[in-house]
Amino acid sequence: MSASEFDQNTPGRETAARNAGPTSADDQYRRLVQSITEYAIYMLDPTGIVTSWNPGAEHANGYTEADIIGRNFAQFFTAEDQARGRPAEALAIARSTARFEAESWRVRKDGSGFWACVVIHPIRDENGGLLGFANITRDMTKARAAQEALQASEQHLRLLTESIVDYAIFTLDAADVVTSWNPGAERAKRYARAEIIGQHFSRFFTADDQSSGRPAHALAVARATGRFEDEGWRVRKDGARFWASVVIDAMRDENGQIVGFAKVTRDISDKRALAEAKEQLHQAQKMETVGQLTGGVAHDFNNLLTAVMGSLELVARLVDDDKALGLIATAQRAAGRGAKLTSQLLAFSRRQILSPQTSNVNDLVVAFESLLRRAGGEAVSLRLNLDSRLWLSDVDQAQFQSALLNFVVNARDPMPKGGTLTIETRNAMLDSAAAAELTEIVPGPFVVVTVRDTGEGMTPEVMNRAVEPFYTTKDVGRGSGLGLSQAYGFVRQSNGQMKIESQVGIGTSISLYLPRSTSAKAAEAEPDRPPTETSRGTVLVVEDDPDVLEIAAAAVKSFGYEVHLAQDAETALTILQREPPIDCLFTDVVMPRGMNGVELAREARRLQPTLRILLASGYPRKALEEHEGVNDKMVLITKPYTLSALNEGLRAKYGDLANAAPASGYSVAASWGSRDHG
Repeated sequence: MSASEFDQNTPGRETAARNAGPTSADDQYRRLVQSITEYAIYMLDPTGIVTSWNPGAEHANGYTEADIIGRNFAQFFTAEDQARGRPAEALAIARSTARFEAESWRVRKDGSGFWACVVIHPIRDENGGLLGFANITRDMTKARAAQEALQASEQHLRLLTESIVDYAIFTLDAADVVTSWNPGAERAKRYARAEIIGQHFSRFFTADDQSSGRPAHALAVARATGRFEDEGWRVRKDGARFWASVVIDAMRDENGQIVGFAKVTRDISDKRALAEAKEQLHQAQKMETVGQLTGGVAHDFNNLLTAVMGSLELVARLVDDDKALGLIATAQRAAGRGAKLTSQLLAFSRRQILSPQTSNVNDLVVAFESLLRRAGGEAVSLRLNLDSRLWLSDVDQAQFQSALLNFVVNARDPMPKGGTLTIETRNAMLDSAAAAELTEIVPGPFVVVTVRDTGEGMTPEVMNRAVEPFYTTKDVGRGSGLGLSQAYGFVRQSNGQMKIESQVGIGTSISLYLPRSTSAKAAEAEPDRPPTETSRGTVLVVEDDPDVLEIAAAAVKSFGYEVHLAQDAETALTILQREPPIDCLFTDVVMPRGMNGVELAREARRLQPTLRILLASGYPRKALEEHEGVNDKMVLITKPYTLSALNEGLRAKYGDLANAAPASGYSVAASWGSRDHG
């Protein structure tokens, strides 16, 4: 019952409702009050003496009407509240503000306490005089206990969450913004609470995952199914990545509407690393077991073939029948193929006889290039990206080139419609972590040879079995499954390692890690010091014809320059982006693939503005001016050029011939220093 109702319908007022019928309004309200048992409703005089009492008051306070009428309501207060004057204070507030409301402890007749919600309103006559007070009290003990239990539960949960440091536990609102953050989250992701509250949770994902919509997908799944679980890379504040186990649960209100998400993340990088290490150990043990088996089989098979081939040769000497000799020759060819097969098996099991020589594998690649191009086929574009400062390595040249050929042949089939095959060489200093990741090699300097294709790629299952003998995904009759296993055996027997990386739909790269040579020859050939001051600088030579490229490179080296080589514009631009500033670009003008030499020169100058340009072409200058954009400010030597013309062109670029006339077959603009040429 409201205070206004009490104010209008009390024993002190003579007002009655018009047309009330046989029963007065006062009687109706008195019956209403008497029927309420959940609320204690009673009247006080201006001094706090109880003047009326309903059943709800008796139920709440334990006093009967006879017990309490005429007594001061202060006895419902605790002794402490009475001592502080709280009863009088409550009436004073109600008198001055027209309302007093509070929650506090009250005392029953038997002395027990209960938590009460109390509202007191003053009752006044038509002139504003105070007649007394209406007191409404409700027992809130159970509600308060439930609230305290909820608060205790929330506090317990908060303490539990705050004490967990191995799990990142935080919440998001419906807009995917972080709203809470525990110490485990700070430890895992390195953000302090103040730094991350109010920020969008997508910042924890890698750039690739963000661009692919992974954060939105995770919440969409949680929104649709109530839960999202995943493992993947996450990013710390400093940009470092860690492998995380993630669970996201949708949080809903009592109406089933999503109000946010609860997110639990655990850093399981160590667990993943251990799993990978176990898998690597398993693979290594498997390869060792298979190697021992195949080696033993190959050895026994070799003995059988030796007897078969020797017998066939002796039989051939004893017969002169042409038909018999033909059959013997067929058997000998078959035995020869068997001998080659056993040789491959012995290579995999690391029991072949190697003849290592201190070599620059760049030279081995270039010398083998024409065969590699034919093996790749016309639809495949072969590109060489060879490090001109490559260290020497002790390798069996024939086995290395055989491995390279196997890589090219294997890369050709996954590119049935053509593609790009890149052979790259580089130096690598492997620390303990990198060596451990590759497994079974010691840290140190390595020469790395990588063959990369743009083919169909391999699934993880295929990649894990790629080097097993006789394992192949090709159709019957199109491969023995021994190419990669032979290469693997060769590089392992050379104290190196092979690494395969592949993504379905993107391509595959296979890298051979060969130890840097420690021989005296290598020490003389590649001193560990920067180029001497007598070096004239660095020249990037670009030429699509491999023979011309080889001759040009040898000539430029003989003039005292350091040399980088490229067979097309794309490879040249890669070198320009990777290497320190290069002094001069010497390029053919007309190239069959990609941009021409003039276009390359312009792009190269954008990458390295101080780069000087020297062009070469077999076409007349007038034709180049009309069709290729060559102008009188571009330095050009015409093919076939003499070595002296090439030398003078390079020297002029450095200003050595500022006052000299150009040599035959060589033309130079007067304003070489202009930024407009090439």
